Amino acid sequence: MRAYPLIAALGLAALAAQPVLAQEKPPAVEAPAKGSEKAAKADAPDLAQASAEEDAQPRRGSVTVGGKVIGYTVTPGTVVIRNDDGEAVASMFYVAYVADRPKGSAPRPVTFTYNGGPGSSSMWLHMGSIGPVHVETPLVEVAAPAPYKITENHETMLDKTDIVFIDAIGTGLSRPIGKSKGPEFYGVDQDIDAFARGVMRYLTINDRWDSPKFLFGESYGTLRSAGLVHALQERGVQVNGVVLLSSILNYGIRQPGFDQIFVTYLPSYAATAWYHNRLQNRPAALEPFLTEVREWARGPYATAMAKGSDLSDAERSAIAKQMSAYTGLSEKFLLSVDLRVELGRFRKELLRDQSRTVGRLDSRFKGIDVDDGGDGPEFDATDTSISGAYIGALNKYLFGTLGYKTKLSYRPNYYAQIGGGKWDQKHRAPGGRGGGAQMALADTALDLSMAMRQNPKLKVLSQNGYYDMATPFFGAEYDLKHMQIDPSLQKNLTYKYYESGHMVYINPAVTTQFKKDLDAFYDSATQGN
Repeated sequence: MRAYPLIAALGLAALAAQPVLAQEKPPAVEAPAKGSEKAAKADAPDLAQASAEEDAQPRRGSVTVGGKVIGYTVTPGTVVIRNDDGEAVASMFYVAYVADRPKGSAPRPVTFTYNGGPGSSSMWLHMGSIGPVHVETPLVEVAAPAPYKITENHETMLDKTDIVFIDAIGTGLSRPIGKSKGPEFYGVDQDIDAFARGVMRYLTINDRWDSPKFLFGESYGTLRSAGLVHALQERGVQVNGVVLLSSILNYGIRQPGFDQIFVTYLPSYAATAWYHNRLQNRPAALEPFLTEVREWARGPYATAMAKGSDLSDAERSAIAKQMSAYTGLSEKFLLSVDLRVELGRFRKELLRDQSRTVGRLDSRFKGIDVDDGGDGPEFDATDTSISGAYIGALNKYLFGTLGYKTKLSYRPNYYAQIGGGKWDQKHRAPGGRGGGAQMALADTALDLSMAMRQNPKLKVLSQNGYYDMATPFFGAEYDLKHMQIDPSLQKNLTYKYYESGHMVYINPAVTTQFKKDLDAFYDSATQGN
């Protein structure tokens, strides 16, 4: 969906033992000779493994958009990616939606889309966002148990672009093959290289090199997209547009000891306090309130943070007073944490007097802990509210409705192997002062900057949820506004905001505007095609 753990991986159902019936004695079977190839196969574990043969299992479907019926072919399948020596190293799973088009008409755009984690499959975007089907989820409450309602998505982008949902290696149905074991794909640069190879392979086997091309990433998928667009252009794949949904582009500013992350979170804290009616003088609307908070955060608050221990008691008290007015937290609490409110503490403290916590992925959601005394919430109320519906719907749709055949189990995530510090977060950014960049914590905003400078027609859309606490909108603004692109390229960068969380599309109240903003972006990025 990401740079955070979202849901527990699906377990395999246990098979019930079958009773032995009293029947006639079966014929004797001669045991294979010890050490023979047949014996070795008999002793080998029965493990489901991905195939080195590419797969495609197309089905037909239709969806109504704006009163018009669009026929399409949906294809679950795989592409095999190979290393520079031509060896097959991974099988990459995708589900592609290709709309019917009149013979001889211009090539349609194609959008490659994926979630993040790192370690998340594309399940969230696939079953909730721009595809022609989606699962219905509730408004800020726990989703009902099965059966889940999968319906046509009348806000799909299929009227503007064909869509290819891709699972990262290790997630969904994507797997390492051959001599590969997996860890060689689990890092920023390794992942970008794998996606570049997968995208190019899809273009080749589906004759899509002449199509306008878009990348659509969510969460860590935005960090991937910012690096991937440059990697593709370096390999000759010109991209028309990049959609960044709920962005995190720079790992560096999140290191312990740096204060920028506290500045980054402040407008999201204010939006959350506004939503839950925790402000004494609550404005009527989020904007221009949040514009005011932004200015104070990067002005007086950032200046106070920069002073460190040189901040006087009078200055400290003044900052705490204004910060309390913006966040709904008490001055006493703010002074007790040295004006630096970690995310977990905010989520626990804001509604502590109501015995409630707020969600990380979407702070509109509320959770209930075992007690009110902890420093942080026991769980993310957003995750626990909707993950069951998405997991159930994905499996029902892929293996039931589409009838996809495979021995593999779909992994909604693979955090057990990829998360917990196992992901290589280092990245070598392109160019830079002094003739080249060194390996450092990833900041792929630098890659996106290079891509935009090399391709002045490249368009970028940044979409953000006000209640997203995982990748706060002010952080996206900071990263994108520090790309140092020429003023003539600023017009190619657009920002849009929604009263929703990390997965913007789960709020039905904003999906129409979400679609309109995407429509305008695609029209702009394909002008002249």
